[in-house]
Amino acid sequence: MSIEKEKKEVNSLREQIRRADYQYYVLSEPEISDKEYDTLIDKLKKLEKQYPQLIRPDSPTQRVSGGLLEGFPTVKHKVKMLSLDNTYSIDELKDWEQKIKRMLKRDVKIDYVVEPKIDGVSCSLAYENGTLTIGSTRGDGQTGEEITANIKTIKSIPLKLSGDVPSLLEVRGEIYIDKKDFEQLNKDRIKENEASFANPRNAASGSLKLLDPSVVARRNLNCYVHSFGWVKGYEFKMHSKFLEMIKSWGLRTDPHSKLCKDLKEAIDYCLHWQDKREKFSYEVDGMVVKVNSLNLQKELGSTLKSPRWAVAYKFPAHQATTKVKKIDFGVGRTGIITPVALLEPVECGGVTISRATLHNFDEVRRLGIKEGDTILIERAGEVIPKVVKVITTKRTGKEKKISIPKKCPVCGGQVTKEKEDEVYWYCIDPDCPAQLKRSLMHFASRKALDIEGMGESLVDELVDRGLVKSISDIYSLSNEKLLKLPLFKEKKANNVILAIQESKTSSLSRFLYGLGIKHVGEKAAFVLADRFKNIDAFFKLKKEDLEEIAEIGPIMAESVIKFFSSPKTKILIDRLSKSGCIMREEKRQLKKTPLSGKVFIFTGELSSFTRSQAQRVVQDKGGQWTSAISKNIDFVVAGQNPGSKYDKAKKIGLNIIDEAEFKKLIGK
Repeated sequence: MSIEKEKKEVNSLREQIRRADYQYYVLSEPEISDKEYDTLIDKLKKLEKQYPQLIRPDSPTQRVSGGLLEGFPTVKHKVKMLSLDNTYSIDELKDWEQKIKRMLKRDVKIDYVVEPKIDGVSCSLAYENGTLTIGSTRGDGQTGEEITANIKTIKSIPLKLSGDVPSLLEVRGEIYIDKKDFEQLNKDRIKENEASFANPRNAASGSLKLLDPSVVARRNLNCYVHSFGWVKGYEFKMHSKFLEMIKSWGLRTDPHSKLCKDLKEAIDYCLHWQDKREKFSYEVDGMVVKVNSLNLQKELGSTLKSPRWAVAYKFPAHQATTKVKKIDFGVGRTGIITPVALLEPVECGGVTISRATLHNFDEVRRLGIKEGDTILIERAGEVIPKVVKVITTKRTGKEKKISIPKKCPVCGGQVTKEKEDEVYWYCIDPDCPAQLKRSLMHFASRKALDIEGMGESLVDELVDRGLVKSISDIYSLSNEKLLKLPLFKEKKANNVILAIQESKTSSLSRFLYGLGIKHVGEKAAFVLADRFKNIDAFFKLKKEDLEEIAEIGPIMAESVIKFFSSPKTKILIDRLSKSGCIMREEKRQLKKTPLSGKVFIFTGELSSFTRSQAQRVVQDKGGQWTSAISKNIDFVVAGQNPGSKYDKAKKIGLNIIDEAEFKKLIGK
């Protein structure tokens, strides 16, 4: 019985799936939905089950092999896999260029390709007539472990290439795990009472060594191909062209790679990403600078360990080990007590670190941390670093257990949980000085009342000297009172008083946000102000009045009702009103604008506005903004280095505009 019809359908399904994989993983421009993709896979699985003679090793259904592997055999690389030399400063990068120019013994213009140095695991991929035949680790550079079954589970690695491909091709890449997938992996491991991974690189490396490919498949590993290994039946002359060509064949290359005309441009690109490394969805510990010409690469050759034609520019250290000297307890503006580890100072990410947040006491228990422990810390961006893990092998037995304080460490007030299943402990004394300081700073912040000059040092002085005992007291401050404070001159005092007076006419939405109502952020404050217009209306509200608003959920509604039913809130609002604070939302003009009724979302960095400023322009012109991607969005405004929202917006076909188009839309 002929099965030619079924064979054609199977081949057609495979090509559709390969195209979908290429559009999704390589181009980041998916053409079909996840459901449509799953339907294609299901159809192919059913046909291959019915006609097993049609199954081929490069079929998309064959990514996960059945059963456990019996260890990993070794495989010899056709071309040695080298590791990169590192540089740690711009001067060292310049020295490297001078060195390779001396080796070339002639004046030659060199252009470079600069790529992110992903903190993952190196791999080699071998294709024969376009079909993946071997996936291996670097090993000692000459011989690696053959992990093809695990490599095949990584969906961004094509099992079969497309187009006019060479008969033999060996390329090198980096296998990694995205930050969000890493966080989810650790959450899942903790639920299963398994040890969490210290960092994404360890997670990727550990996953590739598993003997059960079905488990590897669930780890959401990813891969970028970055280097040429060996080829038969084709010739490459430039590394930049190599990247373009393999992308057309279906291999995934990093979109952040850049061709630079000289070292100055390469250095500028390295420094650009050094300041923005947290924008990457994966861990990056530096940038790789490569000579673009493959002929020059051959001429420069390599040492026993490293190519002379490429070098890594390493970013400042991202992780470090240090010792916990003491556990301190901070109190936030809502009364939450946060344990903070005071550390022996250590260099990490370009700065000296002496504190690390522990978030809450559940996190203390999860980490098993004690005073005196040696710990691994990680710094992400310009924030207080977090503790990754305790190095228990360094314990001496003198470490002290961390206990939940029985009294507020600032005011001595009662400490409790609001709900039994909540992770936070609170100081419930509303007159706690620590809460007042945090509340004042929030009230004066840019997104709230925007009182310029009222920073942490001034707030500390005002509270510690008893000049301010409530938020409303700032409106009774005078030049004379401020001039008694250290470092205050007349001009500075005048400016602060002027900023305080100007804040009285701020919109109701700014006041609502500034009051620090639990669960009410900037967007919710605007929605509430736009709906009820006057602060007095909030004292008459019932929970059902709030729950009928689409953007307000039951938890937020309960929080708002609780806040405005408090006698202390009534006293505070009365005092603010008597001080001259308006606390009303002016009716928005009904004049039609191109933004009226339109919903906006912002992603990436805008050069002419802060995110808050752009959102306020939208509000002022009758539009709305949101922070969550959905099909109801009219405009996605994409700035520089847009994030995952941009990818999701493209996937569901939303209208994406750049900053110039946004400015034209708002009439600027």
